[in-house]
This record gives sequence, C-alpha cells and structure tokens, in this order.
Amino acid sequence: MHVSAEPRRVTAVSFPRDLMIPIPACTDINNRTYSAMSKQPLNVAYEHGGEKGGLNCVAKTIHDLTGEDIDFAAKVTFGGVIEITDAIGGVDVCLANPIRDRFTGLDMAAGDHTIKGLEALQFLRTRHGVGDGSDLGRIGNQQQYMSSLVRKLISGEVLGNVGTMLKLADTGLNNLEASTSLANPMTIAQIALAVKDVPFEDIVFVQYPTYEDPADRNKVVPNTSAATALWDAITANKQLVITHENTKNDGVVVKDPEPGATTEPTPTQTPGDVVELPSSIKGTSAAVTTCSNGNVRR
Repeated sequence: MHVSAEPRRVTAVSFPRDLMIPIPACTDINNRTYSAMSKQPLNVAYEHGGEKGGLNCVAKTIHDLTGEDIDFAAKVTFGGVIEITDAIGGVDVCLANPIRDRFTGLDMAAGDHTIKGLEALQFLRTRHGVGDGSDLGRIGNQQQYMSSLVRKLISGEVLGNVGTMLKLADTGLNNLEASTSLANPMTIAQIALAVKDVPFEDIVFVQYPTYEDPADRNKVVPNTSAATALWDAITANKQLVITHENTKNDGVVVKDPEPGATTEPTPTQTPGDVVELPSSIKGTSAAVTTCSNGNVRR
C-alpha cells in the first residue's frame, strides 16, 4: 500500500501468490542465509526467509521486483482475520451470483451480506467459488472486501477518532506479526489519521499486472510494461483510473448503479493529474461498488 504526499492518495497493490519471479538471498534471525533463486512463486518468499525472517524476505522480494521501498510490513494469521473483522463489527459485501465452495465451506446466496467471524475468513480465502476459480479472481474478491472496509471505516468516522483507532490498532497488533517499524499502535493511528479525509475515488485497489507463464499455464509472470506505467503514475502522484472491464472470468462485477448514478468515479483533478491505467491492470476504487462474481448458477 502506497500513501502519497499531498494531495493525499492511497494505492493498494495485490501481488498474486503464483507470480513467478526471482527470490533474493534472505537471512533469518540466526544469520543463516538462504541462496537466491531465479524463478519461484512469490509465496515461496515467506518460508525462504527461515525462522522469523519470512516477513523481511517478502518485503525484500517485492522491493527487488518493483523498486519501491517498503517502510512497514505485517503478516496476519487466519485467526487474526477473524478477530480484526469482528472488532469492526463485520464488513458488508454483495454477491452478484451465489458462491458454493467445498474447499472453504463457504455457501452464500446472491445479495447483500454483513460477514464476520469464520464466514469472513471463508469469503477472503475462496478461490474456486468466484470467477474462473483462479488466484487472480480471488484477489478481485478480496479487494471488494477491502474497499467495503475502507468505506465503513471512513464513513463511520472510525479513522478520525483517536481513541477508537488506538483500540482497533491494538487489536490488530495482537493478531499480526508486524515489522519493528509498525509495532507501536500510535504509528498505525497516525497512518489512519493521515488517510481519513482521502476521497473514495483516490483510494484505489489494483492487481499487479501479469501474463500467463509460458512454462506453466497455472502460473503467471510480470507484465513489466504495464507495471512500469503503474509505478510511474504512483510516483507522479496521479489520480488513477481503472480502464479494465470485468468479464465472467473475473472475481467481481461492478454493481449496477442506483438510478441517476454513474459506475465510474468522476476525476477530481485536472486532466493532467489523471492517468488512465492500461486495460491489463485490474482493480477498483473505493468509489465503485463491486459484487462477488460467484460461479454457481442456481
């Protein structure tokens, strides 16, 4: 997640677990070094860091891939997802079609839902229940959850209430493995205060752009040209506009707008401050409501 200087913008970039990339040499807390690997799935990076070194190895891997500095990092456990979701009273999501996923045990009807507890974890983990059943579809579904979470925190003025935010930050830290730079609840509260007034159209969730791996159709490799366009726009602090149009293979669809509303946010900046991202970059802004594209047709 990147938080810009003024004008304040927030961009969250999700990286597929099956993204095939180089994994750098990593060192654990016992100073044991693990050799670099030329091409492995991204999710190998965590275990490659060894005991208590996995978080650093993931951050180092993402830095090498993107050139972006990683100031803060955290890992949340499955149980932590439940605790954090419950602490905010659940998250509202919608399903354009039902989801029935025997792998996670999730069985939800089409329509609007407030999810918490185990159901929230099942929703975030479901892969086979949305879109084409891929990890890329799951990312889209997870971003629906995160976008709804942002709207709830900002609209409910949670981020502007220091006492409430400190309590929530403390709950989060009790369920996270955090980098030393993020270990103080006040640091989290300060970040929250910095983003509490960001317009929804300037809070954007994107997927790191990829191609199918020629060596394995179940894996993906970086789309470096599209990624460069993304990082250049973020570095220049431009307002990002998603141009990708979701298909039946994606994890979410754009919810039909209310009468008189539009499906796309109206840029709040002059044209020179707005960048339309390549259509190969999937994502959404918090100003757009998406719904899970469940692949069960009842």
